[in-house]
Amino acid sequence: MEKTLEGLSAPGFALKDKDGSTVSLEDFKGKSYVVLYFYPKDQTPGCTTQACDFRDRNEEFEKLNAVILGVSPDSAASHEKFIDKHGLPFRLLVDEDHEAAEAYGVWKLKKNFGREYMGIERSTFLIDPTGTVVKEWRKVSVKGHVEEALEELKELTEN
Repeated sequence: MEKTLEGLSAPGFALKDKDGSTVSLEDFKGKSYVVLYFYPKDQTPGCTTQACDFRDRNEEFEKLNAVILGVSPDSAASHEKFIDKHGLPFRLLVDEDHEAAEAYGVWKLKKNFGREYMGIERSTFLIDPTGTVVKEWRKVSVKGHVEEALEELKELTEN
């Protein structure tokens, strides 16, 4: 059984965005919810769909006091192209040494067409303003995921 982070303090991180600015979990403590999503690679079909789904619902997340942060092992230059091409209104963070991915337990051995390699298992973590992981989704399938995350956030903020 995989260990869960739900109910625990979210692992801290300090990662650079496309502009080289450092973004850390601490920046949001006491202020807002964080929707932290890990994805394998910029410009791939599933990751593009997921990013665009988050883009299309971004205002709804913002109204519920949530910040969306995407994390992948791609470079800042790759993130910049991805953001520009798809008009993404949220920050994508560079995790080239997969430190954050390992801290969240999403850096996994993957198999594809008989090939084994290490990579990101698509996962999302909803972190409350105290820094606690209140919900996690692992092995995310893209279709319907953003709506599910938004619904979870609505339930939390309405109580």
